[in-house]
Amino acid sequence: MATRLAICLCAIAVFQSCLVPVLSKQTYIVQMKHHLKPADYSTHGDWYSDHLQALTSADSAADSILYTYDAAYHGFAAALTPEEAESLRQTDAVVGVYEDTVYSLHTTRTPEFLGLEAVDGKWAGHGLEELNQASQDVIVGVLDTGVWPESKSFADAGMPDVPARWRGECEAAADFNPKFHCNKKLIGARFFSRGYNMMAASGGKKESKSPRDDDGHGTHTASTAAGSLVGNASLLGYASGNARGMAPHARVAAYRVCWSSGCLGSDILAAMDRAIQDGVDVLSLSLGGGSAPYPRDTIAIGAFAAMERGIFVSCSAGNSGPAKASLANVAPWIMTVGAGTIDRDFPAYATLGDGRKFTGVSLYSGGGMGNKLVELVYNKGTNSSANLCMAGSLDPAAVRGKVVVCDRGISARVDKGAVVKEAGGIGMILANTAASGEELVADSHLLPAVAVGKKMGDLIRQYVKTARMPTAALSFGGTVLNVKPSPVVAAFSSRGPNMVTPQILKPDVIGPGVNILAAWSGAVGPTGLEKDTRKTQFNIMSGTSMSCPHISGLAALLKAAHPTWSPGAIKSALMTTAYTLDNSNSPLRDAADYSLSTPWAHGAGHVDPQKALSPGLVYDASPDDYVAFLCSLGYTVEMVQVVAKRPNVTCSRKFRDPGQLNYPSFSVLFGKSRVVRYTRELTNVDVAGSVYKVAVEAPKNVVVTVKPATLAFKKVGDKQRYTATFVSAKGSGASRNEFGSITWKNEQHQVRSPVSYSWTRV
Repeated sequence: MATRLAICLCAIAVFQSCLVPVLSKQTYIVQMKHHLKPADYSTHGDWYSDHLQALTSADSAADSILYTYDAAYHGFAAALTPEEAESLRQTDAVVGVYEDTVYSLHTTRTPEFLGLEAVDGKWAGHGLEELNQASQDVIVGVLDTGVWPESKSFADAGMPDVPARWRGECEAAADFNPKFHCNKKLIGARFFSRGYNMMAASGGKKESKSPRDDDGHGTHTASTAAGSLVGNASLLGYASGNARGMAPHARVAAYRVCWSSGCLGSDILAAMDRAIQDGVDVLSLSLGGGSAPYPRDTIAIGAFAAMERGIFVSCSAGNSGPAKASLANVAPWIMTVGAGTIDRDFPAYATLGDGRKFTGVSLYSGGGMGNKLVELVYNKGTNSSANLCMAGSLDPAAVRGKVVVCDRGISARVDKGAVVKEAGGIGMILANTAASGEELVADSHLLPAVAVGKKMGDLIRQYVKTARMPTAALSFGGTVLNVKPSPVVAAFSSRGPNMVTPQILKPDVIGPGVNILAAWSGAVGPTGLEKDTRKTQFNIMSGTSMSCPHISGLAALLKAAHPTWSPGAIKSALMTTAYTLDNSNSPLRDAADYSLSTPWAHGAGHVDPQKALSPGLVYDASPDDYVAFLCSLGYTVEMVQVVAKRPNVTCSRKFRDPGQLNYPSFSVLFGKSRVVRYTRELTNVDVAGSVYKVAVEAPKNVVVTVKPATLAFKKVGDKQRYTATFVSAKGSGASRNEFGSITWKNEQHQVRSPVSYSWTRV
């Protein structure tokens, strides 16, 4: 698993259980008509068990049931044969029966980069000390690979007692003692493995049942969201300084749902169900699969139940960029988070024999190569994958004692270095191809290694092919701060448009997700490779897995500052205050090719937590609004009930267009009509007597009219509506997509909504 997780940048795909060897039984998630439980059953679990017993050939239905869901889902997960599953589908009490799904993980200077270290002055009327104190009552639940409780990032020095409303616990295991491993900071630690165990029985690796993180990913994400302040943190000397989470005084509850072969939907749903009942305020999920209709999306279903109870849900957008339409977790009640760079870099250099010096990145911490030039080789192996440095592909006789150029792709970046080292190579230049473009991600390689972009990679490959005796030397530049431009959208960050609901613009925002320093597991080295025996308390990782917990922690701060705000209001505050200019005052760029980025890559922009604390106005949405949204998608009432879990849904209220949802962004689709009209409602969270005027940015081939053009709010909490009419110019059908914005402004605030325009669905 360590190898897989070391490449958080791999394209994330969702695998159906049919991809693993199938035994006579496999896991199914069964949704029941919760309200039909006969009165003589004391619990729904008893009813589910009897219902299953009556309809299946199971000797003991109770033994077949893996989980009984309540808060996040109405139903259960069970080990069934396909025939038993079909029998259940035919009964009136069953809404649906679905095969379990495997999801994958989407794998510190960021507090300073985000402005969280501004200890002087006020944060929108909130002193930092006041905000920290308030956040001690906020609980962040993290669904991931578990937690390494000994990490200093989970120390509880100075923290008050656990909030009395907390109903969670730390579960005991052979390697996890709640008495010693949990405290006033780490207040919950559970594990969910029954679905995974069913898959493991058909060929997967069996693992210890414990909340303990033997992978590192979960410890990294949990500490990013809400880790305590730790001084002198670094990865083997890189990125040295203070490490802390976004909400360092908030509480952490870890729910282990991911194992060596992935994260099972049945386990994720059980953890969400438990976390809701435990009393978390924020749920952070750095995992996902491909896009799916909401009634078939386990995470979307669980997140809807959380949202109904006032819980903010933040999920990673996926690492399948820069391909279009590659997003995961696109439900509008979920905060979908893409990734960008920060203003810190780890330069490394490849000097060629002809005198040219190319700059790349690396986290190599060994002795280095010195200044001596050594022979440089490329594609020297025993098969056609030698250029990729795949396992077993290199010819030791051809690479021993030399620096090897390896193309990025297919296998993990750190795996390539290990392959070179095993074949006798003494260094590696990891060269991007078109798939990764100019994006650079640093790794803690086992041998001297430098990663370079495609343009430099092409020049180096050409040099190796044409020079009579190609040579190179590798050197390392440590840590560099105040890098410009930053942020830049990560090439791996998944992109829109939203293929499930094109009328909802996704991702929502981007946050720091490249080369992020955070706590690490003591069970594994920084590369995650079994052969990596190095130990470190902190590691540097990249992926939307890393950006997601940044937003989760910021949501915890907003929850502390505004405890009555809904998840929709918090999302709106983070979106409408996001920025779209980098630290050189230029529009955000895309690391894939350094072209200008668009809202399909960065959403509303990069989060700005200080401004988010005082957004002025918010676009709010209630659970009933989301039900009306679901009803507008052409779903049957039964399909809406799968997501909303309401027996009395009639869809008597629905939007004429899904884009009518009161969302903080716009996605305008021009189809048969050249006119699209949406109405939005804004709530004043500023001061009484606030007045805002509208400003519109639009492409030349679209005319945008907003009425009224001025909004006046007499009181705090007042709501005002406006209607935006978008008219496409004749003959604009050839334009595939354009972008703009609608911003409500006064002297104190700019409430900005991005707008995407499409003439054909991509």
